[in-house]
Amino acid sequence: MWPLYAAGFTTAFGAHGIAANLGGFSEDAVTSLLVLGGLLALYDGAEVILKPVFGTLADRIGAKPVLVAGLACFAAASALYVIAGGPGWLWAARLGQGAAASAFSPAASSLVARLHPAARRGRAFGSYGFFKSIGYTLGPLLGGVLVWAGGLDLLFLVLACCGAAVAGWAALAVPAVPPLPRSRQTLADLARRLADRSFLAPTGALAAATAALSVGVGFLPVSGAAAGLGTVATGAAVSVLAATAAVVQPRAGRALDDGRLTARTGITAGLLVTAAGLGCAALPGLLGILLAAALIGAGTGVITPLGFAALAAATPEERMGQTMGAAELGRELGDAGGPLLVAGVATLAGLTSGYLALALLLGAGGAAALAARSRAGS
Repeated sequence: MWPLYAAGFTTAFGAHGIAANLGGFSEDAVTSLLVLGGLLALYDGAEVILKPVFGTLADRIGAKPVLVAGLACFAAASALYVIAGGPGWLWAARLGQGAAASAFSPAASSLVARLHPAARRGRAFGSYGFFKSIGYTLGPLLGGVLVWAGGLDLLFLVLACCGAAVAGWAALAVPAVPPLPRSRQTLADLARRLADRSFLAPTGALAAATAALSVGVGFLPVSGAAAGLGTVATGAAVSVLAATAAVVQPRAGRALDDGRLTARTGITAGLLVTAAGLGCAALPGLLGILLAAALIGAGTGVITPLGFAALAAATPEERMGQTMGAAELGRELGDAGGPLLVAGVATLAGLTSGYLALALLLGAGGAAALAARSRAGS
């Protein structure tokens, strides 16, 4: 499992480490907001388009080859900018990184599921999510140090070395999981499976959790600045969010495996806690920001491992990669949609209204899950 944890860290560190430092203060930093936005969208756009494709490929040829090849391509794309340099090659390198992450991220999720029996998948996804959260937390900080020390060249060089090392480690240590025989699947069959509640409910919850995380990381510093707080205080608040999510995920996974928590109950509670956190973000001052960070981190930390475990439990083994790729697509849409919703409402009615709009959306999802559970119980 350790190479898979390292792969999760690599995709998170690569995504946030570069994104947070493209517009930094090094000589090769991006100075145009239009170019910066395009580079950020390029990486996410590649993931939105390609993750379901590579997830299906992992089912067809095996997840390990897709994992190793994706990591190797990530290393090559990172090295491309180090060797060639220049603005044009930055676009090519960022596109290559996004495409490579689209391959090894769903492949790693598929292997996490297939290398564990159903009774231990909560722990497995909790640990995997923990290391991804560490990557998201350390990416901006370590990336900033590397850019300060040697510009974007040094950051891309470290990512190239990281990708190559994890690729070699995975090739040696991850057991081969051969593809399973699959019955023929038409597009109509795929549509029915992806439209089923067993897929839509966990994927929707994962998208909601990612939306809340993205909003917390992006907008809580804005609230802090508006309240007169310095960058250290707002940075600490964002660190509380990421650290709480990292700590909660393994514990939520263990609770699921031990039977102390069901996926439906945990996901519902996670949605309501996350909605409460977004509501706290509307409170003025440092207290509101810290409460928001802690509650958003806790809620999303519960949803993430339970959502993936629920998807794995409801998916035929031979279709695991396809499901994980489609679920990752849902998360990417949440990652983009949450900030867009909050920004759109904030433009019209202020940032507090933006937080409350997303809180109401997540709260409605949690309330709907509670109502469905009540109907099922009656």
